[in-house]
Parts: sequence; structure tokens; C-alpha cells
Amino acid sequence: MKELPLIAGFLDYLDGERNFSAHTIRCYKVDLEQFCQFLAGGSTSDSGAQQPSSNNGTEPAEEINRRLTAVTPMEIRSYLAAMRNGGYSKATVARKLAALRSFYKYLARCGVLEASPVSVIRTPKQDKRLPKFLDIQQVSALLEAPPADTILGSRDRAILETIYSAGLRIGELVGLNIEDLDEFSEALRIRGKGKKERLVPLGGKAIEAIGSYVQMRGGTGAARHGALFVNKAGRRLSDRSIRRKLGKYLQKAGIGTRASPHVLRHSFATHMLNAGADLRSVQEMLGHQSLSTTQIYTHLTTQRLKEVYDRSHPMAQRLPRAPQHV
Repeated sequence: MKELPLIAGFLDYLDGERNFSAHTIRCYKVDLEQFCQFLAGGSTSDSGAQQPSSNNGTEPAEEINRRLTAVTPMEIRSYLAAMRNGGYSKATVARKLAALRSFYKYLARCGVLEASPVSVIRTPKQDKRLPKFLDIQQVSALLEAPPADTILGSRDRAILETIYSAGLRIGELVGLNIEDLDEFSEALRIRGKGKKERLVPLGGKAIEAIGSYVQMRGGTGAARHGALFVNKAGRRLSDRSIRRKLGKYLQKAGIGTRASPHVLRHSFATHMLNAGADLRSVQEMLGHQSLSTTQIYTHLTTQRLKEVYDRSHPMAQRLPRAPQHV
């Protein structure tokens, strides 16, 4: 099956000029293939959009290219409506629209189109949800859950300590190499979204946990490849494996919640801000491009809000009640 030249050129542009991550490029590819299938009269199912770059072999690439360049705002609105009717969440619909918006902006920039048909379409309004996070006692219990006297337990403890200490994304964690750890400066070099690098401070407990794991690991095969966290076979750990292990340790720590590794990143940001860290510093440590993305973490726990209110509001202190005479 031949890949569509328009989509292939766009994906190369994302990789070569925009420095998008491989994960983001894969997602955009799937989203655009799904849109091609819709234009060809197919469904909006993700599972049915694995190979629609040539319409599963039933339609020439030239015809699909023609459909892509002749698309109208009405067709795009119909596509969005089909996804909403198909049970897609608002966030998913918005993400798929973002892929189309970038694709057609690229085509207009290259002169393939005079204007993007997506420019007149508004992004669906999202439901604002506060990120889930663990309190400090829960984090402590989770970090202590992996056994420290086995190589795999030592590795898992180092993984959890590192995510929470540096507020890492799961993709950033699995991409870490041994040389990314600067023990002298107590910092990690992180390759984040858009292949942008940043230095993030690392706490003493995380450095100690990593050092213990690396020492126990010794000269395994993966050490020669530079990966910091590896599986039994000596290969770099996958994000799926880490998600699975987090679920196991949440259960072991007695924390009754389903959570992704991102919950430790959320907890890192929440605890830093609650302890008085300024928003700009947290933004830099998280690797957020926009401050507005970091501002979602300015929520506080109910107890913390009550403490601030009682300490700050002039009418917060309750006046003693006058004695009642019977």
C-alpha cells in the first residue's frame, strides 16, 4: 500500500521542522487516516482506520488526495458530528480536530490550498476537570511499596521516586539514559515534547534510589545501550509496563484509586505549589510551553483552602456566642 504523499509530507514536516515527538506523529497519522476513511464513506472507528491511507486498497491514492484537497467546512463539521454521535469524548474530538487544523494549515502554507477549510471551525468547548493527585501520605506509602532488597523492586522504587521528584511525563521517564543523570548537580536532563531539552532538579531520595538500582543492576546488557530503566531482558522499559506496575503498587499501598503514572506528575505540581513554589518555576520544571497549562495546578486541597481562609479573611474567625439566659 502506498502512503499518501500529502500526509507523508506533513508527517515529515512535523518531524523535521516542528520536532514533534514520535508518539505525537503516530497519533496525527492515525487521526488523518481515520479522516480519509470518513471521506471515503467509511466509519469513524479508530480500529477501522489503521490502513486507510489507500482506503484499504479499494480506492487510488490520487482520489483520496483529491478528496482531501476538496474538503469543505461542512464535511469537517459532519465528521465532528459523527464522532460525537459515535461516543467520542470532547477531548478526543478536540484532539482529532487539532490534527486536521495543523494538516490543513500546512497545506495552505505549502500553497496546495489557498486557505484552510478548518479555519472557520471552532474547537469544541472542553469540560474543565481538575487533575487527580495523591496527598503526601499517599505518595509516601506508594514510594515505599516496592521492595528495596531486589533488583526489580529497587528499579521500581527508583522509577516512582524519579517521576515524583522531577514531575516527569511517562515518555520522558522511559527515554532516560544513564548519562542524563548529573549526580554532581543533582539534576536530570530531560527530552520533552517537541524534542526540547530541559534540566530538572532531582531530590536526594530519588538520586539515592537511582544509585542503589544502578549498583544492583551492574553490567546488564541494557547498561551498554545507555537506557536508565530496563526490563528483565535488559531492554528499555515501555510505558505500558510502567503503568501496569503503578497499578500493582497502588493496590499494595492500600490506595483505593485507579491512576496513571501521570498522577505522580500531578501530585508533584500540586505539592510544589501548595508549599509556596512560584508558578513560573513549576512551569519550567514541568516543561510546559504555556503558563496557562500550569495554572490548572493552582487548585488546592479543601483543608489547605480552609487554612488560608481562616488565616487571611478578616471575618473568618467566629465570634464567641453570647450566653443564653433561660
